Amino acid sequence: MSNSQTNHSLSEIIVQAEAIAGDVKAIFGDLDFRQINWKPSAESWSVGQCFDHLMTTNRQYFPQFDQIIKGEKRWTLWQRMPFLPGFFGNLVFGVISPSSDKKYKAPKNFQPTSSKIDPRIITNFVEHQSEVIEKMKASGGIDLENMIISSPASKVVIYSLFDAFRIIVAHERRHFNQAKRVMEAEGFPKLEGITK
Repeated sequence: MSNSQTNHSLSEIIVQAEAIAGDVKAIFGDLDFRQINWKPSAESWSVGQCFDHLMTTNRQYFPQFDQIIKGEKRWTLWQRMPFLPGFFGNLVFGVISPSSDKKYKAPKNFQPTSSKIDPRIITNFVEHQSEVIEKMKASGGIDLENMIISSPASKVVIYSLFDAFRIIVAHERRHFNQAKRVMEAEGFPKLEGITK
């Protein structure tokens, strides 16, 4: 993929990230404490936990993103291995894709931080998404395909910065869909005065 194609694709990823922020605000912005924290079952996540998980996960990328943007990124020998970044990038993207029906347990360091989440989590996520987008935009002049980073889940898993951005947006859409399913589940508390 040429640099101009990569930059075009980065623009598309940014548009997707902006759309997610807008959708989150529109769908979940008016939920109250009960609704944000309601779970279909003890093992399930609430709406709030879905977005807490996304912010927790995304923030673990930030130190590497900041190093790259400042020109301070140092590559490990492992990150110089040919073919591995492409393999892992496609593998992780496939696993977390919104179209994947398979369920995976989030790594311990990506688990939601609380089971009682303030409804402001939605506003916080929208603000957080602006920060994610700014980091994407700041990397526009970088060779995204050849800049290799380690997954926050495991240093052994490596992929390009471009794939990292694709993975972030796909992961966000996956959990956006999960949060919508929570709202649509039987027993989800309705707002006072609303009967539907």
